[in-house]
Amino acid sequence: MPTVHVDLAERSYDVVVEPGALAKAGELLGAIGFGKKVAIVSDATVAKFHGEPLKASLAAAGFQTTLHTVPSGEPSKSLSQAEELCRSMIRAGHDRKSSIIALGGGVIGDLSGFVAAIFYRGVPFAQIPTTIVSHVDSSVGGKTGVNVAEGKNLVGAFHQPKLVIVDPELLRTLPAREFLEGFAEVIKHAAIRDAAMLDELAGLDPDSRDVPADLIARNIAIKARIVEADEQELTGERALLNFGHTIGHGIEAAVPYGEMLHGEAISLGLRAALHISVKRAGLAPADAARILGLLKRFCLPVVLSPEITTETVLEKLGRDKKFESGKVRFVVLDRPGSARLSDEVTPEDLREAIEHLRTQP
Repeated sequence: MPTVHVDLAERSYDVVVEPGALAKAGELLGAIGFGKKVAIVSDATVAKFHGEPLKASLAAAGFQTTLHTVPSGEPSKSLSQAEELCRSMIRAGHDRKSSIIALGGGVIGDLSGFVAAIFYRGVPFAQIPTTIVSHVDSSVGGKTGVNVAEGKNLVGAFHQPKLVIVDPELLRTLPAREFLEGFAEVIKHAAIRDAAMLDELAGLDPDSRDVPADLIARNIAIKARIVEADEQELTGERALLNFGHTIGHGIEAAVPYGEMLHGEAISLGLRAALHISVKRAGLAPADAARILGLLKRFCLPVVLSPEITTETVLEKLGRDKKFESGKVRFVVLDRPGSARLSDEVTPEDLREAIEHLRTQP
């Protein structure tokens, strides 16, 4: 089974990628000495499909579990929901010797990790991601957090998991829209670090749920190597993972939670970043068109709704964490597989790129 090691000294951990791995969760967690008193955090939809199989696997390995569910969707990434989870765990008898397992997509991973970081001043947690986005991106790297009215992920903590268990079979239960949105992050990884992956994605059937474990592992390895180089985003290396996210997050924050999925907003952000990269970094228009074609292949949006105003997106951008002292920190692409952080992108470039999203490609 493909295993990606994330080397962060005493915070190191493995990411196991294997079809059917959910049934082995108890065995895998037992092997690393994970605490036997476990709170499973999931959402109502995911728990319906995977909650009982996970509990059975953990019980067989001697774990004592309680299941805590939150409503599905982005609104659950809130301080109020984090507080309710903490209180629910306390009522269930959990304490500083307990551990947490996040069973779900990016929302559950971010929320559970944040709760793990603050519950009794920090308890161990593990990730069992259930979507493409969380398989290849959000479950790895230790970024946890919740949203506030002013923006996404503005309250959080770095808290690395003890283990990540990726079971590609879990993708079969996803609705088509939630399955496809995750490929925005896969395409992003290929664009910034692995140009050869672009060709592989062009040959993948968007209608098939048989996503190769090796492809998932390669994406995770890209994320892992960048995180190892810059765990807490101090040198700028980790910021490369934000390719497409600056404008993408602004768009996502400009609409009511749940109206647009994360990957859908990032797809729009990627098109905007490609436009700026052609203008400011010398990216060949043919290469930009090739990446844009992949977004369209996976049925991801590339045209911005006229109902989302440019001014609203720009206002949301000003609150984003990717701005330092009011200056734009923008990731551009020189060529496929080669990204860098640029300080040459202007506010006018951002405005122009957002307006570009209103045109048909």
